[in-house]
Amino acid sequence: MMASTFPLTQLSINLPFQHNKHEDTHMEVIRFIATKPRRRRRKPAVYCSTNHYHYHFNVFKPKSFSNPKVHTRVSAVGGGGGTIDANPQQSTPSDIGEKNHTSSTFGDSYVALFVRMLGLDHDPLDREQAIVALWKYSLGGKKCIDTIMQFHGCINLVVNLLTSESSSTSEAAAGLLRSVASVNLYRELVAECGAIEEICGLLCRPSLTAEVKEQSICTLWNLSVDENLRVKIANTDVLLLLIKSLDDEDVKVKEAAGGVLANLSLSHSNHNIMVEAGVIPKLAKLLKTAGEESKVIRKEARNALLELVKDEYYRILVIEEGVVPVPIIGTAAYKSFRPGLYSWPSLPDGTDIEQSSKGPSRFGASELLLGLNIDNRNVDIEEAKMSAILGRTRQQFLARIGAIELEDEKKSQSYFSKYQRLNLLPWMDGVARLVLILGLEDEVAIARAAESIANASINEHMRISFKEAGAIKHLVQLLGHNNDAVRLAVTCALERLSVSHSVRQIIEAEGVVSPLVNILKNSENAEILMEKTLGILAWILDPTKEMKAKFYYGPVNGSKKELDAASGLDASIEFTGRMAEMPRPKTNTRKEMLDSAVISRLVEILKTSSPNLQRKAASILEFVTVIDPSMDSITAMDIEAGLHAVFQHKVLEGSQWPEKYALEVEEAGLAISAASRLLTRLLDSQRFCQTINSTHFTKLLREILKSAIPLHNKDWVAACLVKLSSLSGPNLDLENPINMEVTLYETIPRLIVQMKSSLSPETREAAVVELNSIISEGVADSTRAIASEGGIYSLVKLIEEGSDRAVEAGLAILYSLSMDSENHSAIMAAGAVPVLRRIVLSQRPPWTRALRLLRNLPT
Repeated sequence: MMASTFPLTQLSINLPFQHNKHEDTHMEVIRFIATKPRRRRRKPAVYCSTNHYHYHFNVFKPKSFSNPKVHTRVSAVGGGGGTIDANPQQSTPSDIGEKNHTSSTFGDSYVALFVRMLGLDHDPLDREQAIVALWKYSLGGKKCIDTIMQFHGCINLVVNLLTSESSSTSEAAAGLLRSVASVNLYRELVAECGAIEEICGLLCRPSLTAEVKEQSICTLWNLSVDENLRVKIANTDVLLLLIKSLDDEDVKVKEAAGGVLANLSLSHSNHNIMVEAGVIPKLAKLLKTAGEESKVIRKEARNALLELVKDEYYRILVIEEGVVPVPIIGTAAYKSFRPGLYSWPSLPDGTDIEQSSKGPSRFGASELLLGLNIDNRNVDIEEAKMSAILGRTRQQFLARIGAIELEDEKKSQSYFSKYQRLNLLPWMDGVARLVLILGLEDEVAIARAAESIANASINEHMRISFKEAGAIKHLVQLLGHNNDAVRLAVTCALERLSVSHSVRQIIEAEGVVSPLVNILKNSENAEILMEKTLGILAWILDPTKEMKAKFYYGPVNGSKKELDAASGLDASIEFTGRMAEMPRPKTNTRKEMLDSAVISRLVEILKTSSPNLQRKAASILEFVTVIDPSMDSITAMDIEAGLHAVFQHKVLEGSQWPEKYALEVEEAGLAISAASRLLTRLLDSQRFCQTINSTHFTKLLREILKSAIPLHNKDWVAACLVKLSSLSGPNLDLENPINMEVTLYETIPRLIVQMKSSLSPETREAAVVELNSIISEGVADSTRAIASEGGIYSLVKLIEEGSDRAVEAGLAILYSLSMDSENHSAIMAAGAVPVLRRIVLSQRPPWTRALRLLRNLPT
């Protein structure tokens, strides 16, 4: 995106000679100096002697030039992002001729006078008239600016006038700096003279006029074209002042502030500081609410946000503000749009609405408009459905008249390549347009729309919005597309949408399992496509979903309303007709998953794929064990080889340096946990138990239990080990190596984590009591395990703050730890001595144990 410079101030100038506008500008400056009366008591005339000629001036204060009529645009090339150079050929019309030598000499002599009048030794009123005259003269173009810049030190004098008590002086000084900063050659000089710092101080004034704000911020707008100056502006207090100016009452000030922020966003290094300063909510609000009279504000807000959404994290923040990135695909792609013609329309998500017993309206309005024949007494449609209807109506109307992307395509064609162009729309219109694109024929457009849906599905609100807008039906149908890019983008979108329970039900009901199974069977598909496919199936075929539905989605106190709400139905909707019941799955999911080809493919994934795919495949196989209690379909496959591959990850060999392999160890831990859960389920099958090498798997799991995988991944490993050991008969003896290792490497660390992080006093108390029970039973190395896991600090804190029962258990554990002199330094460093002394002095019930513990410590 190109950096933009703001046009020079537009002035209302009476030009008597239209054939030469440069000459007119010079003569106009002289004319208003010679004829304008004073505003206050007359002072002695100012004389200037140049080449032995004497000129007489009556200085004056002209009106503000904030409401111009003559439009002069200056842009520049170079500095940051490829701007256009401000030269006479670009900044003035093509019919401008060369200025004659006599006029140039005459005008230049007055410029020298005005520059001298800027000095501190002149009267403030004279300085005001001089800066105003120079500002007006600079609007003649680059040649006029070059003439002013011939005088060294001029910019320093102008910057000094920015903080003048006179608003007219400050406005003119800022306006002149704005003109000078529009030329590439002088931007750095303006910044070196302290213009940015002075403007920052100027904008901090509480009573600053809108005209001064506009000229000052426009100066920053032109300076921000230079990439180096962008960084300087963003790292000062100016950034906060610019963001504050977005709420200014004056439209011109808001436009200028938006322009500066748009230029600052062109430098990626500025993104972090801009986001932290809170620029995204402000720009998103302007983009959504700015009216037609402020197109510049909308344009600059959009340009800034388009730069920020290139970052994945910042894109999420933009979407959370209700703005959705939508690909610009070109108006030609919409020619394939064919709106459906319904005798009785349906909601965007495909829900049919039955007609009431009343006859149709006299003129067919109910069919022609929305198709919602609703009794006025019972109109109560949820907001998501109403937004889907409005968004669909707007976008289909624009597509029908061929105006859906005319303006957006024209604006963006110079900034982005064909496949990177984006627009930003309010979420209601953005969701509807993305769904509309899914129904077109252009494969590239469909793939980009599906990618945008995946990126926009960041929260429940957006996922429900896409469901209500009818995206699910299109996406499921596109899974059978013959274009690999389309299938990949669609699976990504469905995976993100599947996070929502209510949306997941609709996806399954649309028959998504069958096309996903077809993708799964084809081993030639790309790994990323397989990963997304397994991800969707893992969400839909969650083996615990039936249990979750009973506890989290079931009726409460016999109420049917809660169940309908959780299932995605709105129990409050009362049409005169009735909505069709929630669709059932179009295919038999259970039957398809028992296909031997599917199970064989899943086992193959366990053997050869990455931990992420292994985890999802193990979860799906666990679902198969639920629907096939005999497990004949799985035991017929070489499932042992798949489990063996999961339990022998190479990354576990380097797990003594967990910080180096943190991500790999985390992924491996998730895969191992899922495989352990699957193995535990398989051990319920008598046939499987007869064929499995239990000794081999016991050895593998014991090594995993001692490894550095996350603690929460060891719970199923421990459960599987216990179940494997029970195959040879029940053994409750703690001397059993398996029971002891489970205690040392899973139970004790888990209890210590509960003492450290739990917010419930009851949970912490139960943890310390159970820990004391383990030690009292004489488990070998249990005290060493507590010390190595950092449990001493948690015990001391619990003794200080816990209940009497927790204090007693904690003192017993700490006393056992004190029997080993290696723990003394850690106990004292944890602050145990003062706590124990307070217990002894207060003679609380366990004070005798506290006293014995104090005697063991070297105090």
